[in-house]
Amino acid sequence: MNTMLAPFLYSHFVEAGLDEAGRGCYAGPVFAAAVVLPKDFYHPLLNDSKQLNEKQRDLLRPIIEKESIAFAVASVDNETIDKINILQASFTAMHLSIDQLKITPEFLLIDGNRFKVYPNIPHQCIVKGDGKYASIAAASILAKIYRDEFMQKLHVSFPHYGWDKNKGYGTASHRNAIDAFGLCSHHRKSFNIDPAGFIQK
Repeated sequence: MNTMLAPFLYSHFVEAGLDEAGRGCYAGPVFAAAVVLPKDFYHPLLNDSKQLNEKQRDLLRPIIEKESIAFAVASVDNETIDKINILQASFTAMHLSIDQLKITPEFLLIDGNRFKVYPNIPHQCIVKGDGKYASIAAASILAKIYRDEFMQKLHVSFPHYGWDKNKGYGTASHRNAIDAFGLCSHHRKSFNIDPAGFIQK
C-alpha cells in the first residue's frame, strides 16, 4: 500500500483535492468531494479509495472529516446525468462540492485528465491523482463512502437490483436483474444499458 502520498503540489497555496465516485455506474447519482487538508496531514492508511477495503475507508472517514481544514460532498442525480451527460455531471458535482467548502481554496487538484474551469481558481488535472496526493485520496474516500451509503438507502426500495452490494455498477447480477425487472427511475437511461453487458454512453 502506498504510504508516500504527497501532502501538496504547491506549498504556498491553500489546495483542495477533488475526486468523483460513480461515474461508470448504471444507476444512481455521481458524487464528488472536495477536501482541504493541513499541509502536515499524514495517515498511514490514506490511499486511493479503490485500494482500500470498506473497513479501512470507514476508519479514515471520521479522521478526514475531523482533521481536514474543510471538506464537502455533493451529487448530481441520474436525471441530470441523462440531460447533460456523465462527464458534465461529474464536473458539476465537483463544482458544487467546491461551492460548499467553508473556505475558498486557492488551487484545485483534480483527479483525472479533464476538468471544467472553476471561476477564479486555477487547477491542475492529475491522472491517477488519488494515488499521488493526500487531498485527492481523501476526496476519493469521502465521495465513495457517501455514494455507497446513498445506494444502500436506495436498495431498501429496490432490493431486486442488489445495490447494497453492486452500488449501481454493471455487475452480472445487476444486469440479470435489469433483464428480469427492467429499468427503474434511478437508472441512467442515456447509458443505453443492455442486460447482456454492453453499455454505450
